[in-house]
Amino acid sequence: MTSQELLELRSEFPALQMKVYGKPVVYLDSAATSLKPRRVIDAIAEYYSTINSNVHRGSYRLSQMSSDAFDHVRNQVKAFIQANSKDEIVFTKGTTESINIVANGLTGYLKAGDEILISEMEHHSNMIPWQILAKQTGATLKLIPFDGTGSLDREAFDQLLNSKTRVFAITQISNVLGTINPVKQMTAKAHEYGALVLVDGAQGIVHGDVDVQDIDCDFYCFSAHKMYGPMGIGVLYGKKEKLELLSPLNYGGGMVDQVTPVHATLKQLPQRLEAGTPNVSGVIGLGAAIDFLEEKGWDKISTEEQLLNQYMHERLNRLGFVNILGTAIEKAPICSIYIEGVHAYDLGVLLDKFGIACRTGVHCTQVLHDRAGLNGTLRASMAFYNTMEEIDTFADALVKTRGMLV
Repeated sequence: MTSQELLELRSEFPALQMKVYGKPVVYLDSAATSLKPRRVIDAIAEYYSTINSNVHRGSYRLSQMSSDAFDHVRNQVKAFIQANSKDEIVFTKGTTESINIVANGLTGYLKAGDEILISEMEHHSNMIPWQILAKQTGATLKLIPFDGTGSLDREAFDQLLNSKTRVFAITQISNVLGTINPVKQMTAKAHEYGALVLVDGAQGIVHGDVDVQDIDCDFYCFSAHKMYGPMGIGVLYGKKEKLELLSPLNYGGGMVDQVTPVHATLKQLPQRLEAGTPNVSGVIGLGAAIDFLEEKGWDKISTEEQLLNQYMHERLNRLGFVNILGTAIEKAPICSIYIEGVHAYDLGVLLDKFGIACRTGVHCTQVLHDRAGLNGTLRASMAFYNTMEEIDTFADALVKTRGMLV
């Protein structure tokens, strides 16, 4: 990307024009939530300014227009992730709710003696629901360890996977280590034992082309706000026959067909799993985010992000005092670090004075941090709107803040 192209790209993000303490903002927290381009913001504002109305509930023109826009995005998502049918696309509040819908819906699918397999690098949202399901059903929860580079222990995976494994849930990309897991190969292996496979795509959806039919997972979950879209809207993809296994997490309007004083019949998929008033503006914002990503192109996005990731590692390694947690060969632009004798929170607070936005703590991965023997890290996560100069600013600020704290 030329300097002019980068300048034009950054001009599409209003938040990048902000200043913090009189300094240009250096936004390094895209793994938590990406910034929003103007077109996403405008699409949401236009919805509320014009056709603002509920979907599939009104006979008037504005409601029909709103319904058409809503349904169009479902087809967009279907094409974006290469699903087989729009009926396999369920709109949710985000990745967390998507995973909970699956875990809750499988209560009658598991029994005592069955096993659920996840990994030690999972976000709490892809760990706690399975803990609860295991307790409810008497199933056993097992965890795949990771090695010193932050890569999953594939030998342990092969040993833990067996005929008792009924569910295998795995993150596509670790939100702390940045590790890109070989989900296609692991899905194929799990299917050999008849296990259902859920892929947490919260981090994966924004860093490369996702083809759920190629992965062959049974469920795939992601959030719009990680991929330049709004907060409060997400997607649960599921093979239709696998979605049919799930009992709804919520009941109410929009998902029922006929209701009597003592009984209700439910609609077909996907509405059966979408109780309540939908987040129409969020869905429209998601559609605008998909347009944005497809216009930019995955080749350009992936190339720029890998260059940034490589430079971040090189720059931090040259400092000599920064420890990077997660150095797998296949890695997304997520860099979690720790400095001996410095608490991550203190580091983050001081970096903020330089206009640098990072995340500190355990990043909803306490098991991962306990395994690494750390009480927290500072995470610098990038998107293709970041620059090499911002990485230099970050590295220089680390030198200064360490000098204040050690």
